[in-house]
Amino acid sequence: MDNAQERNNLSPSHTDVTEVSPPAELHHAGCRNVAPVLNRVGDKWSMLIVMILSDGPKRFSQLKRTIDGISQRMLTLSLRGLERDGLVSRTVTPSIPPRVDYELTELGVSLRQPVKALGEWAIDHIGCIRAAQERFDAGAAAR
Repeated sequence: MDNAQERNNLSPSHTDVTEVSPPAELHHAGCRNVAPVLNRVGDKWSMLIVMILSDGPKRFSQLKRTIDGISQRMLTLSLRGLERDGLVSRTVTPSIPPRVDYELTELGVSLRQPVKALGEWAIDHIGCIRAAQERFDAGAAAR
């Protein structure tokens, strides 16, 4: 289905959803193996970090200033998780004070396109999502 046709079908009042069964290999063990990865790439801070680092290496303080609303602790935890998953590398330069730079690994760079596509999808469909939320909230208030 092309994008124009897809947008026409996804109007804010659109409620018909075709259920698609995932392939059998994604059930059970596959889901357990993939779930931690999806949790990482679904985390809002991690994805912001990936997109910011797509411009090149950044120091911790640059990341902190760029990401509005993130605490130092959450930035540290997110960077550690991304480093553990092999998406970000951490380089310490011995100086006073020590300089720490973060940059995307080759694996992290490969994540840029899917993250960008997901962000574009969200932007394209935010009206539909907000309309669905309003319908849901109105129904929940009536219950």
